[in-house]
Amino acid sequence: MVLIGTGNVATHLFHAFLTTENVKVIQVYNHLEESLLPFKKHTATTTSLSQIKDADVYVICVKDDFVAETAKKISFKKGIIAHTSGSVELLKSSAHSAVFYPLQTFSKNVEVDFKEIPFCLETSNKGDNELLEGLAKSISNKVYFISSAQRKKLHLAAVFACNFVNYMYSISEDICKENQVPFDVLSALIKETAKKATLNSPKDVQTGPAVRKDQKTIQHHLDQINNADYKEIYKLLTQSIINQHE
Repeated sequence: MVLIGTGNVATHLFHAFLTTENVKVIQVYNHLEESLLPFKKHTATTTSLSQIKDADVYVICVKDDFVAETAKKISFKKGIIAHTSGSVELLKSSAHSAVFYPLQTFSKNVEVDFKEIPFCLETSNKGDNELLEGLAKSISNKVYFISSAQRKKLHLAAVFACNFVNYMYSISEDICKENQVPFDVLSALIKETAKKATLNSPKDVQTGPAVRKDQKTIQHHLDQINNADYKEIYKLLTQSIINQHE
């Protein structure tokens, strides 16, 4: 296998495959030599797409805007050319195009348990299903074949469940810092909320002043918010919760 890219996803995939017996990353590509330094002691590297080695699978881990362009540049290769994006459709640049999408949030210095990470797969050639599935199962216990249309909706749902929720955490952290309260005080609440949401329908376990329509508390909160963006977010989310539970 050849990895195209050295970002968060590529780095985690690389280290995950290092622990497998049947999968070998024979090369890593990045256009910047310095980005390849952490990989050099483990495998071959290159800064030129024209010099990538022959492999059974090429996994493209680059920004969404560059996925199609990168796939086109290596379309002369005979192996499966798979990208890891949740929002980019199955490409048609190769007879062996595929999607190898790990549904998780990645930061380079934060360890993840790949066995618990769902992999969403799709191929343009059904004959490639077995190989791509085997690649995913070598590091994960949760592997699914999902269409581009389904994956785009899933990625949208993931943005709400992860990116937007994390932004809410950052707002909470700002409020805590402004008032000299340790953000860690909210840790148990954050963990319990996530636990309940995964064990139940989130709608069924919604709590707080909005679902109770506690207008005095809502107004009291709004009076305390000085940041205009945060205030608008509070108003919008509060009204949306009220509407959902009408």
